Amino acid sequence: MPVWVVAVSILATAQSAATFLGGPDQGYRSDFSYLASNLGAFIAAMFVAAYLLPKFYALKVFTVYELLEQRFGSKAKKHAGIMYLFGRVFASGSRLYMAAIAVSMILFGSFDAESVVFSILILVSVGLLYTIYGGIRTVIYSDVFQCAVYVSAAAMVLFYLLDTIPADFMTILSALENPGEMQESKLTVMHFDWDTSSAGVFNFWSILTGLVLLNIAAFGLDQDMTQRALTCGNAKQASRAMLASVILVIPVMLIFIFIGMLLYIFYQRPDLMLSEQSLASAPNFQGEPVTIFMYFVLNEIPAGIKGFVTIGIVAAALSTLNSGLNSMSSVLVQDIYRPWREKQGKVKEQHYVRAGQLGMAVVAIALAAMACLCYYWQQYTDMPLLQFALSVMVFSYCGLLGVYFCALFTGRGSENSVTIALISGFVITLLFQPYIMTLYLPAEYQFDLGFSWQLCIGTLASFLICISVERKSAADAIDLHPYPDSPGNEGLLQVKSRQE
Repeated sequence: MPVWVVAVSILATAQSAATFLGGPDQGYRSDFSYLASNLGAFIAAMFVAAYLLPKFYALKVFTVYELLEQRFGSKAKKHAGIMYLFGRVFASGSRLYMAAIAVSMILFGSFDAESVVFSILILVSVGLLYTIYGGIRTVIYSDVFQCAVYVSAAAMVLFYLLDTIPADFMTILSALENPGEMQESKLTVMHFDWDTSSAGVFNFWSILTGLVLLNIAAFGLDQDMTQRALTCGNAKQASRAMLASVILVIPVMLIFIFIGMLLYIFYQRPDLMLSEQSLASAPNFQGEPVTIFMYFVLNEIPAGIKGFVTIGIVAAALSTLNSGLNSMSSVLVQDIYRPWREKQGKVKEQHYVRAGQLGMAVVAIALAAMACLCYYWQQYTDMPLLQFALSVMVFSYCGLLGVYFCALFTGRGSENSVTIALISGFVITLLFQPYIMTLYLPAEYQFDLGFSWQLCIGTLASFLICISVERKSAADAIDLHPYPDSPGNEGLLQVKSRQE
């Protein structure tokens, strides 16, 4: 696939309905600090380009977890694939739920469970139909189209707000710079305070630690994103596509956050709006809390723009949904089903294509079920949508990061230690959740730990568990350099050939 197409597809996959709804919410509640998280994304993309993509291309893998098979054995690949599937059901299911909420409120004018479930089924059915018939090429090209649609919808809302607010641009910037007494400037990009709570997940220290790890996992260990890079002609093209996607995301993210800033002016600065009152309470719809962006869409914008925004939300949802369907099905078939089936006897490649299409249907059902669960889960917490969407990814990323760091930088580990490390990463993350803390900690000892710091602790624990066991054979001692032709290295392809 062409580099620019893959770059936009990675961008569309990284963005989702969570960004469409949560980006403005972040700007309304806070400042531009979320934009600074791209520093962590750029560092992570450089790491993946240097250490992971060359290995994936040298080994000619279909899924990123086949690298673990070369290092630890087939059981490690299988268990890593299962952990990815489990975590991706959480992550993609939560994003599907967020899109379904928006679709339900706009199309059905209702927030009840029946309308949300029906919206989930609509989105899943549409996404499944064209993904199951089109394959990865269709998914990537449709990502490009869907990205153009939802960015255009966001830009339309941005210009509508600028036209509606009866103040010039410099006055708006001045109001954002000085929002009021005892309030920090909403134009702040970087925070340097040491805050490990949920409120501090986008500060400088969190960006250089947890968010770098989060993006390494997303770009290099999450089949959902990495499979796009693997469609390029070679590792260098894949690296360029990945780095380009990080650069492209900055203006897109800026649009969504600035919409939130303008909504702050619209609802919290009656002096600039020449009105008598501001939005005093949290926005809600039928008694349920909603994001400020959805509140604005439902109550303020004209029908024509509302229709285009609805299309934008659906496009953002589908660009993430079809990614999950394709990547999860490929892991399900290549890493779990195919090794089992080949033990029974060889079959034609067409069999695995059909198996992949059936796998998409199974995955679609799982994602729909998870989205329905999130209807109740997210209501339990007051965490903003954007943080909620990012936090659910930590469950599987902790174990995967610990295992891959062991594989890349040490000569230790075994199939069993990989399995224990993957499970430990999930369990440690689970123990940090507030609804779980109530089960084992008295109220006075419970604490709020941001998801970025949960990721740091879980990754370190998984890494230490994985390296606790020495390798069993001399074959494991081979130092796999990032590039096959590195001096002193026989080459990854030769390693693979010798093992076969």
